[in-house]
Amino acid sequence: MTFFDLILRNLWKKKARSIGLAFAVAIAVMAVVTLDVTSSGLEQSAASIISIGKADFTVAQKGASDTLSSTIDQNELVRIGHTPGVASAVGVLVETEHINADNPVFIEIGISPHNLAPFGVKVLGGQPYSPTAAHEVMLGWRAAANFGLHIGDRFNANGTWNTVVGIYSTGNAFGDAGAMFPLPAIQGYNRVPGIVTLVFVKDNPGASAAAVAARIDYAQPELTTIRTASQFGRADQTLVYLQAAVNGSTVLAILIGAVIVGNTMLLSLFERTREFGLLRAIGWTRRRTVSLLLGESLLLAVLGAAIGVALSFGVSAALAQLPALKGILHPNFTQGAFWRALFTALVMTFIGALYPTTRAALLSPLKALSYE
Repeated sequence: MTFFDLILRNLWKKKARSIGLAFAVAIAVMAVVTLDVTSSGLEQSAASIISIGKADFTVAQKGASDTLSSTIDQNELVRIGHTPGVASAVGVLVETEHINADNPVFIEIGISPHNLAPFGVKVLGGQPYSPTAAHEVMLGWRAAANFGLHIGDRFNANGTWNTVVGIYSTGNAFGDAGAMFPLPAIQGYNRVPGIVTLVFVKDNPGASAAAVAARIDYAQPELTTIRTASQFGRADQTLVYLQAAVNGSTVLAILIGAVIVGNTMLLSLFERTREFGLLRAIGWTRRRTVSLLLGESLLLAVLGAAIGVALSFGVSAALAQLPALKGILHPNFTQGAFWRALFTALVMTFIGALYPTTRAALLSPLKALSYE
């Protein structure tokens, strides 16, 4: 019998305890992975919203609770446009509306028609709305397909009926599944005159995006520029809190899991005292005894990690179907999530097994054999 066969045999002898320990690890891993993939998914959604416009970088209000809570007034927009190195600064108002059960978070974008081309909008059919139209709308091609609407049809949004005058494409899934309105109209619907949510900036040819962004950050400290995914937290505190929750849950899961593993392994040690005494009496070294217990624990950790990841798939899918998150949350199972699962399981198991394995190694063979 090989050493690995002995580990499997010992775990099989105590099937109920082994399964219970594996599931304890799995629950901790599931919590950590689910938070990780949902946080990553929400960050990906925020990135998609910010990247709807074709720009070198985006400007938002610094420290907003979330991306769509950002507010930039007309004076700030003008100053951005006058910043050296800026070729164009397109201000847009982004709002969401519950249309129906299938579209609980429908994206609505307010933008002036003369900014459609700089924003990267391609009109596929019909024509753009007029600058001051009160009841005209352009639908993204995905939205038009979802609702079964065509040019000239009526679309109910913001409590009013709007005539579909055009179908557009942005090349962005969120943008193409939404609708565009004249900026003054959507500002009026939401009672925020002169306010935009985001400003999409294009640099002059040859200008450094980093240098232009730094000028805006310096001149208008109440605003922040976003050029990379790692900078989303500047304008969306929710994402910062979510990432902190992921890190905190990992530490908490390790601590709680370590206690559970430690108690279970300690109970196993008491039951197997005579067994370890016999192994030591026939020549097993302390290192070999420790290796046996750690091998059993780490094998259960790997099994628990696999079960935990499988459970997180189901939980994440269920969360994505909640009315408040449908259409916004798309769980993102990155390679990092799987590594976090394995790390959490191995560390909690190692810490939990440390004391029991140390006690097993220090057992006196004579005392262990006489243990009742």
